[in-house]
Amino acid sequence: MKPIHIAFILLIDCIWAFNTVAIKFSVNAVPPLLAVAIRYGIVLAACLPFMRWVPGRMRLIGITGVIAGALAMGLGAMSFKAAYNVSALAIAGQLGVPFSLLLAIIFYRERIRWVRMLGIVLSFLGVAVMVFDPRIFDERIAILLTIAGTFCWAVGTLLFRSLRDLNPLNVHGWLALISIPLLGAASYVEEPGAIMQVGAIAPNIWGWLAYSALGASVIGHAGMSYLFRHYPVSMVSPMTLPTPLLSVIVATVVLGTPVTIEMVIGGILTMIGIAIITLRTANAPEVEVLA
Repeated sequence: MKPIHIAFILLIDCIWAFNTVAIKFSVNAVPPLLAVAIRYGIVLAACLPFMRWVPGRMRLIGITGVIAGALAMGLGAMSFKAAYNVSALAIAGQLGVPFSLLLAIIFYRERIRWVRMLGIVLSFLGVAVMVFDPRIFDERIAILLTIAGTFCWAVGTLLFRSLRDLNPLNVHGWLALISIPLLGAASYVEEPGAIMQVGAIAPNIWGWLAYSALGASVIGHAGMSYLFRHYPVSMVSPMTLPTPLLSVIVATVVLGTPVTIEMVIGGILTMIGIAIITLRTANAPEVEVLA
């Protein structure tokens, strides 16, 4: 891998880690569904020059936009709004990896050995241990929303498999265009009067929304799609493993979220499981299913 691309992946790791703070600040100031709709509006503006109609693929793009865009991001934003300890959400959000593997087993008949199955068990066990933390138990609704969002993301990874040959900015532009009206309608129903408050959003909050849109979505997600088109997963995926650890560090330093013994143990178990799945999947012949 070229040094510039290694640096690019490390940059994405850092962008995603700081996005934990960006999302929390955003949803504290703006209702979560509206916040995601605005985020996707910025993504759409950035990707618009690259958008093209893709004959025969628009139905798949539409389904992907609903599941991996509106549902996954909407649920994720709602979880951040409901939570105080976002470090726990950063760890629980990693369940998208074992979810992806389980879906590949079900729908693509992927066969795995006991090592990756152990990784799946450890991942879910780690999150279960965190939930027994008295401080985290009170935020179980937020964790459940995070888990639901990561499941939608996992479904999206399987759908993205058939779109990998397309320009990532084109795909993410369509995902934004599809998600905006859905999130806008949901905000209109669930967050009465929120849309009328857009003009009152403070400049610093616009900055955080732009960071999530341009940093996490355009540079991060579209950038990873670009790298997966040029390098095997065995090279790219393991280099994203530092992201959850960096997210916890950033959240602890910037937001002052508490770190308890249950959270440490649960986080270690989850990250060991994620590492096992990522490293073993990266070297498995069926890895394209999970790209």
